[in-house]
Amino acid sequence: MNLEPMSAADEEILAEQLQRPARGVAGIAWRCPCGKPGVIATEPRLPDGTPFPTTFYLTCPRAVAACSTLEAGGVMAGMTERLGSDPELAADYAAAHEAYLADRAGLGHVPEIEGISAGGMPTRVKCLHVLVGHALAAGEGVNPLGDEAVRALGEFWARPCLTDGGPASGRTHPTTS
Repeated sequence: MNLEPMSAADEEILAEQLQRPARGVAGIAWRCPCGKPGVIATEPRLPDGTPFPTTFYLTCPRAVAACSTLEAGGVMAGMTERLGSDPELAADYAAAHEAYLADRAGLGHVPEIEGISAGGMPTRVKCLHVLVGHALAAGEGVNPLGDEAVRALGEFWARPCLTDGGPASGRTHPTTS
């Protein structure tokens, strides 16, 4: 897992995105092409001691809204159904679960959440936000259903997020580093 340190500016942007201060940030796991944080990596134990299994937390408001729209459309039920009928997809999704656990283990060990990843992995899909966060942070090819959800979101990153009107880079795909 390749994390960027969080700057004071990132901290302010995250507070705007989340409408509250970010908690337990280990670093920026993915940036939107506009330069703003889009996914943060969160410590497995929050500063108040609470175990927190969601390592990759989607913060980009456009991606969050697009995920909510997909969830409302029932995409998760179809994905879960496919896991039961497609052994190759199920195996790849189980590998994504293991990759998620390995990334979290790199941030610290919390016995209360051992073996628990997020988003319903490894047997179902219960949160596209987590799967998209994982796919963006880990890069294409790690989480098959996260990659699928990223593609289904459309080019949410192509519309400028900055008030000055332009993306900070020429990247055209959100998983490009």
